[in-house]
Amino acid sequence: MGQKSRADIRQGVHSRIRKKVRGSAERPRLAVYRSLNHIYAQVIDDRSGKTLVTASTTEKALGGKTGGNIEAAKTVGKAIAERALGVGISSVVFDRGGYVYHGRVKALLDATREAGLNKNEAAAPAKTEKQEAAETAPAEKKQKQKAAPAEETQESNGNE
Repeated sequence: MGQKSRADIRQGVHSRIRKKVRGSAERPRLAVYRSLNHIYAQVIDDRSGKTLVTASTTEKALGGKTGGNIEAAKTVGKAIAERALGVGISSVVFDRGGYVYHGRVKALLDATREAGLNKNEAAAPAKTEKQEAAETAPAEKKQKQKAAPAEETQESNGNE
């Protein structure tokens, strides 16, 4: 038996996710598929087996030069949210399709939240420079404190 490819592993993860994630008429499933050059999203009612809304970077209105970047994922996320809200869908179950919740997949979901889909789930706010500085300051302070006693011992040895 040969080694599994990355695509085979993703299919296995996707099937395990699909055992738990089901879309209904009240809360349909937002499924994401990403390829190297494009990203696709669709809202699906699994009970009736119908796709309610779709958006992808292959559409001329949404696709720029490439669909394989975070900016394209954000535009697709905003578009799918607007289309879903237009149909009357305000809450969805997210199906990441076996992909890691990171990069383009995360950007797409954050864009849907910012556009008004799943209002009860808050999108993670971007950190400001002050917040980042506040997080790094304690670590720098500890490093300075560790370095200071070593310098004092050297000075005391030199004075004797």
